[in-house]
Amino acid sequence: MSPSLMTGTDPGAFRLRRDTRDLPQRVAELAGALPARKLATVLADANRTAVRKGATTAFGSMSPKPADWYCFDSGDDDTPDWYPQGIAGSSEAGRGDPQVFAVTWYWKPDGTTTERGVRVSFLSTATRKYRHVLLVEPVKGADYKVINIHAGGIAWYGDLLYVVDTNRGIRVFDTRHIYEVRGDDDKVGLRGGGYHAFGYRYVMPQVDAWSGSGSARFSFAAVDRTLNPHMLVSGEYVDPADEPGKAGRVARWHLDAGGGLAAGADGLAPAAHAFTLPAAKIQGALSRKGRWYLSQAASSVKNGSLLVVADGQPPQVRRFPIGPEDLTCWNEKNQLWSLTEFRGRRVLFAVPF
Repeated sequence: MSPSLMTGTDPGAFRLRRDTRDLPQRVAELAGALPARKLATVLADANRTAVRKGATTAFGSMSPKPADWYCFDSGDDDTPDWYPQGIAGSSEAGRGDPQVFAVTWYWKPDGTTTERGVRVSFLSTATRKYRHVLLVEPVKGADYKVINIHAGGIAWYGDLLYVVDTNRGIRVFDTRHIYEVRGDDDKVGLRGGGYHAFGYRYVMPQVDAWSGSGSARFSFAAVDRTLNPHMLVSGEYVDPADEPGKAGRVARWHLDAGGGLAAGADGLAPAAHAFTLPAAKIQGALSRKGRWYLSQAASSVKNGSLLVVADGQPPQVRRFPIGPEDLTCWNEKNQLWSLTEFRGRRVLFAVPF
């Protein structure tokens, strides 16, 4: 089916309510029990190496090939248990340090096994080194548990990471709250007097949440720094095979100076804008300088598409790699970045805007 126009729609379905609960107190308890580590320390301690412009079959018939790309190491590229979904960058965050990417993965093992939740990989383009950090939900008693969500998208603004939770809203993490643990690879949390994280050295606890109060789903995320004020973007993946006749939507919220969503005294953050998407199976969306960029999936063996939408115009369709997901930008290089999810074809890649 050919793409249609992208049109404005009611943003009411995307109203978010702040749902902080006692998360700050639980994080404070963890901070009193575990050593805090800066993101720079985690990157300096990175234990995996990405290959810049390495060999990959992810691009398929994409032509021309991307301007730049990074391949995960062979273990991460080929694992059947973890699937990369979301991508964000320190350029999107507005950080002045060398470019770092954050990539979310969700646990999808073959067979029945213990749930291991969600992890985020921090990759430095300066060193090509990266490390996985386990995302956790803090619980009472200076403890934590895994987070069982799809983590289809991530946005980075200042110190805060916004990770989408499909049917609930958005979970918030803070790069100033990363803690080091050392323990067995078959346990998580405080067990037997020690802390464990399935063998991961670092955990990042959830610090805040925004809960959806309408019918919206949250499948991907990004930040638009070209608008004033800056805005958080999220929207819905819809597969017509599962929901015939349903159109996905995308929305934007104002961000405040502290990096949070701009909310009223009642804790409600209404979406400022919402639009119907012009095509199905959208895996990522980014607005920038008055245009929309939409990542569209096809299948595990067919090339996806990049839809570029100017105001009131039909989308321009470009050939994208196989299995494209979330979107982010590297503003200083005028590049759009995405990643691919399928086993044996996992890569972070860039195309010019």
